[in-house]
Amino acid sequence: MELTYRPRRLRATPALRALVREHQLSATDFIYPLFVHEGASNEPIGAMPGAQRWSLEGLVDEVGRAWDLGIRCVVLFPKVADGLKSEDGAECCNDHGLIPRAIRRLKQVHPAMAIMTDVALDPYSCDGHDGIVDEHGVVLNDETVAMLCRQAVAQARAGADLIGPSDMMDGRVGAIREALDEEGFENVGIISYTAKYASAYYGPFREALDSAPRPAGGKPIPKDKATYQMDPANGREAITEALLDEQEGADILMVKPGLAYLDILHRLRSETELPIAAYNVSGEYAMVKAAAERGWIDERAITLETLLCFKRAGADLILTYHACDAAQWLRQG
Repeated sequence: MELTYRPRRLRATPALRALVREHQLSATDFIYPLFVHEGASNEPIGAMPGAQRWSLEGLVDEVGRAWDLGIRCVVLFPKVADGLKSEDGAECCNDHGLIPRAIRRLKQVHPAMAIMTDVALDPYSCDGHDGIVDEHGVVLNDETVAMLCRQAVAQARAGADLIGPSDMMDGRVGAIREALDEEGFENVGIISYTAKYASAYYGPFREALDSAPRPAGGKPIPKDKATYQMDPANGREAITEALLDEQEGADILMVKPGLAYLDILHRLRSETELPIAAYNVSGEYAMVKAAAERGWIDERAITLETLLCFKRAGADLILTYHACDAAQWLRQG
């Protein structure tokens, strides 16, 4: 055949493929989500094989392992005892609560590790929602934002580097930025859950934190989070959310879930110069683990391909429960 262009020329050898490769994965791309509880020992999470609810000391050890593998940021999620949960989630701003104590402990032992936190009420709410639910079953926006500001300041006071509002209340990024600045935390960043969808992919996460919506005392509780998290059918709306978060002072934007929303990542990449994160969520993780356990897929190959696809779609950072495994595999080559 008389062909002028033969794209296979640049695929012929590993050296040539490496030479023209458009995207690369590195351990420094990963943010490692970690669950912490008050127990004295670590507890396996049934729906997330390989993941744990860490004790404080177990958390310290795991963060040290992540650092040694080249990971430079972790994000903390608390499993809060039922006795500390309330309708307004006020435990979230307790300076001596689980997350502030975990931050302070990690900063003592691993001061160079960047620590991201989660700002939302669902782990602390007896109703299981990201915001305050009124007597009519409505998730209140402005009252919730006021509590989130207190939570963010408590986390910053403990030493957090990045505040991660995951609640999807309107106006919360600007309010948190103002609250942080007023308390002298101008250098604490905000990584906003900008396009967080009302997704079915979060099931294992809610098991890990025991934070699913639940009925309580006869008050009507919304069975899902569709009134504040985004409709999976909508793409253009993500651009609106991104522009608002950028105007309100977000430093990094996030898309959650990641794998089923690569089109949203790609859209946002063309709309903003801010860094963008993708959350490789618990349901995506669990599906890979379940298929690998049955021998249906090659876990290493599937995981690294998935993470690379986030980069190709436009993500600069990836929150993933595979972080340590992926970092180890990348090191092995």
